[in-house]
Amino acid sequence: MNLWGIDLGGTKIEGVVLESRENPRVLARHRIPTEARQGYAHILDQIALLVDELSRLTGRKPTRLGLGHPGTLDPQTGVVKNANTTALIGKPFDRDLEQRLGIPVRLSNDANCFAMAEALMGAVPEALPQAEVVFGVIMGTGVGGGIVVHGRVIHGRQGIAGEWGHNFLDAEGGPCYCGKVGCVETLLSGPALERFYRQKTGEERRLPDIAARAGIGADAAATETLDRLIHYFGRAIAVVINILDPDAIVLGGGVGNIDRLYSDGVTEAGKHLFNPRIDTVFLKPKLGDSAGVFGAALLF
Repeated sequence: MNLWGIDLGGTKIEGVVLESRENPRVLARHRIPTEARQGYAHILDQIALLVDELSRLTGRKPTRLGLGHPGTLDPQTGVVKNANTTALIGKPFDRDLEQRLGIPVRLSNDANCFAMAEALMGAVPEALPQAEVVFGVIMGTGVGGGIVVHGRVIHGRQGIAGEWGHNFLDAEGGPCYCGKVGCVETLLSGPALERFYRQKTGEERRLPDIAARAGIGADAAATETLDRLIHYFGRAIAVVINILDPDAIVLGGGVGNIDRLYSDGVTEAGKHLFNPRIDTVFLKPKLGDSAGVFGAALLF
């Protein structure tokens, strides 16, 4: 059976049709603008337009649709929460799409879709084909994560499984947009690292530049920024490992491109484990910006 997936972002909506779960060959792939400012009804219109275009490209019709989105479907209320595409908040998004498209729709957040794709199609099968538990990390503008167990995404009773970015880490991080203080996100996200560097130097630099300067030893503040990242990353990810004990952790997002995370970061995590060594395998993602839409297709 063909797999249909859509990745709903703030600026674009991307869709894909895969041959099957066993043979995930791409039959068609297309993207259109979200145009979220035009409101919720327009987002539904754009998704329907994209499905029609994929049908035209493949000559086939979907029987079900997986969709990744920037938020969480609350299992108790049936409406979207925690979405940065704010037009979705408070809406029964899956039910409205099912009514519009006439097929079953399964939603999951973008971090879950990333984890699903890398667990089944990306880095994990290549490195650890027998992996049972995978944690997919997003460390970029925000910090999030997804849990995949035996090929299935774990959503949890409240729909927040994997949201390690809003565990408490250290009050030094300051206020978080979620209303709490000292969340992992306030210390490990790209903007948080850039803010720390700016506080030390008074200079605005993007994270890739900061990492490059630290790498050549040209900037003491850049080195301090990365040392601080390693320190807090080790503490934060060790909590996840102690609870889940995953076979593999895939580090996505811009912060995940920093090579020291795979060496010094792993060593630092090992200091905080309830185990004499760290056997968890840390992997770089393989699918790039394809992960979200592939993961959405794999939700069924």
